[in-house]
Amino acid sequence: MAAAAVLLLLPILAAVPAASAAASGEKSTHIKLYWHDVVSGPSPTAVQVARAAVTNTSKTGFGAVVVIDDPLTEGPDLKSSKPLGRAQGTYIAAGKDEVSLLMNMNFVFQAGKYNGSTIAIMGRNAVFNAVREMAIVGGTGVFRMARGYAQARTHTLDLKTGDATVEYNLYIKH
Repeated sequence: MAAAAVLLLLPILAAVPAASAAASGEKSTHIKLYWHDVVSGPSPTAVQVARAAVTNTSKTGFGAVVVIDDPLTEGPDLKSSKPLGRAQGTYIAAGKDEVSLLMNMNFVFQAGKYNGSTIAIMGRNAVFNAVREMAIVGGTGVFRMARGYAQARTHTLDLKTGDATVEYNLYIKH
C-alpha cells in the first residue's frame, strides 16, 4: 500500500521543479552568433601572454595562455556582419595529446536587445571536433543568474595564420 502511494506521488513531485521555474518567470533564450579569433596581422584580437617551456615543441601548443577581445557578429563575415559585442577572456592550450583549450570568456553584448548584458562561458574546447559544448555559468543584465550551454562549430579556420571564425549557439535559461 505504501509503495502504491509513493508511485502516485512521484509524478506530482517530478512536476514541482518545472512548475516553480515557470511560475518564477524563467525564460529560455537561443542566440546564434559568430566569434572571430584574429591572431594574425597588425591588429590581433587574441594575443599570447604566457607560455610554458614545452609550448614551442608541443604539437598542441600545450601551456600557451591567450587573452582575447574577439568580435562577436550576427553573421560569419567579420567585415560585413552586424557587430553584436565582444568575447573577452582567456583560453589556455590545456591538452598535451589533443588540441584542446580551456575557455574562460564573457560574451559582452554591445548592441540590440541584449546591449549591456553578458554571458559567462567556461569549458573544454576540443578544437578539431565538429561540435564542442561548454557551460554557461552565469550572466549579468538580462542574463542575470543565467545557466545553460554553448555549442561551438568551426565555420572557418586558416591553418597558416591561426585566424578562426566559430559559430556559437547559446542555449540560456535566465
